[in-house]
Amino acid sequence: MNQTAAQKQAQIGNDVTSEAKAVTVDMKFEIVVIPVSNVDRAKDFYAKLGWRLDADYAAPGGDFRVIQFTPPGSGCSVIFGKNVTAATPGSAQGLYLIVSDIEAARRELLGRGVAVSEVFHNEGAYAGTDEPYLFGRVRVSGPDPAHGSYRSFASLTDPDGNGWLFQELTTRLPGRIDSAATTFASANDLASAMRRAAAAHGEHEKRIGAADPNWPDWYTAYMAAEQAGTELPK
Repeated sequence: MNQTAAQKQAQIGNDVTSEAKAVTVDMKFEIVVIPVSNVDRAKDFYAKLGWRLDADYAAPGGDFRVIQFTPPGSGCSVIFGKNVTAATPGSAQGLYLIVSDIEAARRELLGRGVAVSEVFHNEGAYAGTDEPYLFGRVRVSGPDPAHGSYRSFASLTDPDGNGWLFQELTTRLPGRIDSAATTFASANDLASAMRRAAAAHGEHEKRIGAADPNWPDWYTAYMAAEQAGTELPK
């Protein structure tokens, strides 16, 4: 029996949907290549940040070298070296580093002697000349007044001018993670989450007018809901 054009199109759509649903293999984004002009200088810089050195491999003859660093708590690494990319040194911009406490991250790097911008936020403005390609080019000094997740930033550049942007993230938007799973990338992230839960729990005890003996369960519910982006306990 012949199909109409509409029936054929619907069948194609169903086939595509079925194929999309059938894809279950994890695809983990784990490497970003950044272009540098001086490999040893770049290696010294990223080591100074406190990132983990995973590899420094040079091929016999000196025509190829690759170095890999991983930021603390990150599932993604950066690589750079000799003959690993044809991109212009310094052309990598808008590279995001997600942190749970923007002020603490900035203090740590300043303590390591790394130049970092002041903490800033934006107010919905995207036009401007300050650091093109980095989110929030029109900047307002200081963190977001409401300390909203995704709203506070700081920036730095490596010796070649590759641009990095710190973004403070405490609560992900709904659907961004598995609501049934709660994980923390590091002890620092866990400690920060517990401090936020402690502050919220203090307000909870003020509302009920008594100490809450069930605070471990309340903390747990708060931290899981915060990370999943679901409604926080009252």
